[in-house]
Amino acid sequence: MTARHGFDSDALRRIAHDAMEERGLLPEFSSSVLQETSAMAGPAIAHGPEIIDLRDLQWASIDNDDSRDLDQLTVARIAGPDAVTILVAIADVDALVKKDSAIDGHAWTNTTSVYTPAGVFPMLPERLSTDLSSLGENDDRLAVVTEMSISQQGEVVGSQIYRAVVRNHAKLAYDGVGAWLEGRGPAPDKVLKIAGLDQQLRLQDGAAQTLRRQRTARGALRLESLEVRAVFDDGALADLRPDAKNRAKELIEDFMIAANGVAARYLDAMKMPSLRRVLSVPKRWDRIVALAAESGYTLPSRPNPVALDAFLAERRQADPARFPDVSLSVVKLLGSGEYALEVPGEPAEGHFGLAVHDYAHSTAPNRRFPDLVAQRLQKAALAGQPSPYSHDELRTLARHCTEQEDNASKVERQVVKSAAAMLLASRIGARFDAIVTGASDKGTWVRITGPTTEGRVVRGFEGLDVGDRVRVQLVRTDVRRGFIDFAAIPPRP
Repeated sequence: MTARHGFDSDALRRIAHDAMEERGLLPEFSSSVLQETSAMAGPAIAHGPEIIDLRDLQWASIDNDDSRDLDQLTVARIAGPDAVTILVAIADVDALVKKDSAIDGHAWTNTTSVYTPAGVFPMLPERLSTDLSSLGENDDRLAVVTEMSISQQGEVVGSQIYRAVVRNHAKLAYDGVGAWLEGRGPAPDKVLKIAGLDQQLRLQDGAAQTLRRQRTARGALRLESLEVRAVFDDGALADLRPDAKNRAKELIEDFMIAANGVAARYLDAMKMPSLRRVLSVPKRWDRIVALAAESGYTLPSRPNPVALDAFLAERRQADPARFPDVSLSVVKLLGSGEYALEVPGEPAEGHFGLAVHDYAHSTAPNRRFPDLVAQRLQKAALAGQPSPYSHDELRTLARHCTEQEDNASKVERQVVKSAAAMLLASRIGARFDAIVTGASDKGTWVRITGPTTEGRVVRGFEGLDVGDRVRVQLVRTDVRRGFIDFAAIPPRP
């Protein structure tokens, strides 16, 4: 790294490594995991009437530019004048990672890949997640396919799940496809070179937008969080930049939400238990109401997702530059999602933010353990076999996955803050405009931009609450621990 900071990407990776260990996550694979991985001869192969050959469909992946752990492919077919059929192929990770194997044990422990500015700490060995069980370009791979019929009104009016062999014909990136769909840039080279791919992607985009409109009408919240990505220049950390949404990201998000709903309903119909992803009614609704009132908007006294989304839409229209701040405040006040056991025939809690009742993570088995569990449950149901997990196992898994997801998020935030502390180390005394993102007995936090990061208010935090805007002064940084401390500057009388 440059002499100005004295840190490089290797230093960040050491920080991430230590942070994972401190929170009960495994940053490295054991020798038994590596032995199991090296013993694999190649990608999974399966034959039989239950495996459908869909390699000739115009499957494509859309992900980050540098992503190699590709979990899903999508393709669309016109299903008549009033419907479009969407197929989502999910990598059949279970075909290689067997329950109770050493690899499975590592995945069970971490439950998720950890994404940091220092790099990715994958849930599965890279030979699997980026090769043998990844839906890489021009590779034939086994998959579990979710097929959905989408009406003109954006309803999933029919669905089925089955096993297939697929081939990714084009590895595409969010930014390039998003800019093209939005009319901000040219079509990516592969879209131009592969006959019919442009019409295929526009068909998918139309179906995704229809799904989105229907979810919005039900009260799905159109939130906008400012995720950041680290930018390096010859190994030196140069910046932390916001990673904005676009139409390509929304396309994948909409299809995955729909597929996850199908997965949950399928397991329930097959009398299988499942791990549901739930988000309770927000406990701090009163603060959300107060936040809206500061903008002259009246929300009902009882939680209502449709009314909340209307407020968010009004703020996006009235003040687009500051909408991410409002959105972040609402995200913090909604609280975190969690995993819960769902037993067929018993009531499920649902997901407040997505305005869906049935939702089970199932579309990223290379990256999330609950998705691998869902895949095993689906395959057992397809084969007419009993659940590979008992209710007690799933109940324990729900708690464990929720805890480890929280630990992984804390590691990711800490490493982002360590990266930001590197960038801010020479700016002690600098002043910033900020928004309060957290306020509790544990402390008060704010977010600044340039670089985009959060820090703790150690002086002058009295009376501050989530959503408040405040001027702060940087008073201390600690790169190793990811600490960035601010003092609130009293407003001028």
